[in-house]
Amino acid sequence: MKNARNCLSRNYLLWLSLIMVFGLSGIAQAEEELRFPGDPPDHKVVYQFNTADEDTQKAILFSVGAMVRKWGDNISIVVVGIGPGLHILAKNPGRPVSEETRQRVSSLAQYGVKFQACGNTMKALKWTEKDMLPFASVVEVGASALMELQEQGYAYISW
Repeated sequence: MKNARNCLSRNYLLWLSLIMVFGLSGIAQAEEELRFPGDPPDHKVVYQFNTADEDTQKAILFSVGAMVRKWGDNISIVVVGIGPGLHILAKNPGRPVSEETRQRVSSLAQYGVKFQACGNTMKALKWTEKDMLPFASVVEVGASALMELQEQGYAYISW
């Protein structure tokens, strides 16, 4: 009977030790991943969006969504619309933009993805800020915005 109790005590201590070790490592891991509002993200990426091709647009937006799903609020994502790609940010695009693409862009904006519209392209199309979707910010030159964001540490992705 004494051996049975010692065996149970050892098993209990073993389980308790395992729970403590793995439980505390889980807490430590959670503390490392804990982020507070306003904390700068660890990851930054800028996408060049300069195509009217719907398949390419879908691929780019799928990639943006995958980054949001993977990194959550620990990433800053900027999509710069230039040339034919600018039309995804227009209230009344001058080129065909599918409803699916429009919905995806709006949804990504709600998740914190920033969309920038090239002012140069807008000028060529005789568009103003009023012609753009409310979440799109206008930059003077889209190519310059791409360069400046890279200088700020953003990884550059183009299709």
